[in-house]
Amino acid sequence: MLNPADIGALAGAAHPDPFAVLGMHEHGGRLWVRAVMPHAQSVEVLDAATGRALARLAEVHPGGVFDGPVPRRRQRFDYRLRVTWDGVARTLDDPYRFPVVLGELDVWLLSEGRHARLYEKLGAHAATLEGVAGVSFALWAPNARRVSVVGDFNYWDGRRHPLRLRRECGVWEIFIPDLAPGARYKFELQAADGSLLPLKADPFAFAAELRPATASVVHVPPAAQTGNGRAGAAIGAQTGSVPGPAAAADRPIAVYEMHAGSWRRGESGRWLSWGEIGDRLLPYIQQLGFTHVELLPVMEHPFDGSWGYQPLGLYAPTARHGPPDEFAGLVRRLHEAGIGVFLDWVPGHFPNDAHGLAHFDGTPLYEHADPRQGFHQDWKTLIYNFGRHEVRNFLCANALFWIERYGVDGLRVDAVASMLYLDYSRAPGDWIPNKHGGRENLEAVRFIRDTNHLLASEHAHAVTIAEESTAWGGVSRPVQEGGLGFNFKWNMGWMHDTLQYMQHDPVHRRHHHDELTFGPVYAFSENFVLPLSHDEVVHGKGSLLAKMPGDRWQQFANLRLLYGYMWAFPGKKLLFMGGEFGQGGEWNHDAELDWGALGDPHHLGVQRLVADLNRVYRGLPALHQCDCDAHGFEWIDFADREQSVIAFMRRGRNNRDLVIALCNFTPVPRHGYRIGVPQPGAYREIINTDAACYGGSDVGNAGGLAAIEAPCHGRAWSIAATLPPLACVLLEWVPD
Repeated sequence: MLNPADIGALAGAAHPDPFAVLGMHEHGGRLWVRAVMPHAQSVEVLDAATGRALARLAEVHPGGVFDGPVPRRRQRFDYRLRVTWDGVARTLDDPYRFPVVLGELDVWLLSEGRHARLYEKLGAHAATLEGVAGVSFALWAPNARRVSVVGDFNYWDGRRHPLRLRRECGVWEIFIPDLAPGARYKFELQAADGSLLPLKADPFAFAAELRPATASVVHVPPAAQTGNGRAGAAIGAQTGSVPGPAAAADRPIAVYEMHAGSWRRGESGRWLSWGEIGDRLLPYIQQLGFTHVELLPVMEHPFDGSWGYQPLGLYAPTARHGPPDEFAGLVRRLHEAGIGVFLDWVPGHFPNDAHGLAHFDGTPLYEHADPRQGFHQDWKTLIYNFGRHEVRNFLCANALFWIERYGVDGLRVDAVASMLYLDYSRAPGDWIPNKHGGRENLEAVRFIRDTNHLLASEHAHAVTIAEESTAWGGVSRPVQEGGLGFNFKWNMGWMHDTLQYMQHDPVHRRHHHDELTFGPVYAFSENFVLPLSHDEVVHGKGSLLAKMPGDRWQQFANLRLLYGYMWAFPGKKLLFMGGEFGQGGEWNHDAELDWGALGDPHHLGVQRLVADLNRVYRGLPALHQCDCDAHGFEWIDFADREQSVIAFMRRGRNNRDLVIALCNFTPVPRHGYRIGVPQPGAYREIINTDAACYGGSDVGNAGGLAAIEAPCHGRAWSIAATLPPLACVLLEWVPD
């Protein structure tokens, strides 16, 4: 009963509405069954209840199109197909007998771009439909002429499983019975002009093959997690603060940034599994006292050398370290140990690999069509079209996915400045102004605010951190107050000025004193994280240790001084792996860190110092409680440029919590250096970066000092301190 046009379209995998003709249909008072089974020798219709053969379908096209009536049946019934290939018969359920996958509410929300959890509907999902187990597939490709799902289960033949188009939202769907998790698949799309596109991986795949293979894998992600009972609560319990974004600024946050593939390697340089990483990482982070681990992007990406910053599988943890369940286990183990987990997240751009999002349905669907908006000059990647509500929905939901399904504590958002400005890295004339004639990317601003608002609304504990290097105002101000809604922003100005200052020879530092003292002028304009990140130890920049001037002893002393100053300065802390023991060479993503360096007492001393700095930072409210509040910082003396010395105070909410930081940026020890202090009492030395146990010369203050009534720096009381060479000394006030 099929007309020649339908038959030809089915045989050529070009039918625009396969569900209208395939499966069981009524015509002329009779039931007809149609199927496409390329290379089949025969196709029979079975009664599902009895297994009895009711009809043998005729092959009406050599491309495998079968069609025929079912005798003596007038009402629809549950049936199966018995298909014979190469003399072997297999009984199959027919995908074209099942109803729609997406509900009307889903269709409406998808069309509006307001489906907060669209990952629960799009992609591949193990499901049960009408009592039959299988996998549902749904793909947004509104401009495609035809979409098929292909995989091992159908010999990668696009004629076997073409999808139904839900025109209201541009989503193609099908339910394939008897399919199970673990199946490999891709989508075959025919563009509007009839051309066949390269096979596409699923943008919503929860798992993927190990590169260089590029197929998606049917996988069941972790169940949704609710509540704040993760690492945030554990850390809050340790510090007496309440977890959540409102309290995040008051909590100690010391982040260990790491690249999973090059932190440690196995035998013969193999990449460790997520479980093996956890075995080694947990005791190490506990030893060092970091509150959080931040992983460079773990989302699936095709090129190792991108470090994950050119992701294509935004919903899939990379297969390089094993299956997604193992990654979920790593997060869970870190939380059980009281360690939070942040993920690097890259919503600003994506690579143009043929199996990815580029020109997805034959049109620039995810990216801007105009290269002045859609092509990134620096990274040679494509830029998301934030003006499409479906694209914003795709990315917003992805942020929620990692918080909700894998239970991570927050996202560090990469390259925010590249999203905010239309002229980012573009010459005049190579960019398109916004509707007001300005350079601000209004659509990207909306996306960022939508994402931060969604996370704050759905998971109050979640933290978002912006890598943003410009003077854009209100990055860490709430959305309802006109800000972008991030909880924190990387303090790139502090990082740049401080590293630039530290690279000067100490004899010249007095001429650059302002680089050191300018930071507090803007330190509380945003909620800041102080980052010594991976970006500072690659591309010929050298390691942190290598940046330090002087002979080997002075290099280590300068590095310890830098860390002491950083941990005392207002702002949350972030240190890239290797920095915690002063690795000598810059980071190489193709090899593990230089763990052998810990056999050298100088490197071991740096590691001990970082552990002690984390201990006092977490334990003393004065050093973390007002990181983002001007109440927590006060200069004692910032004007001693001739001796390159600075002194400042840190306070907690309770004024009884007080720590004084004394930093000597020259290799000259200074004895009897008088410092004004706010009140009488003892000042106990809690950190001295020149201590012998850290590899220093052990010049110090014999454990502490007592204030005397001698005016200095405008204060009635003062102490006469010894300032070790190239060192930071932290003194805690002990009133009793």
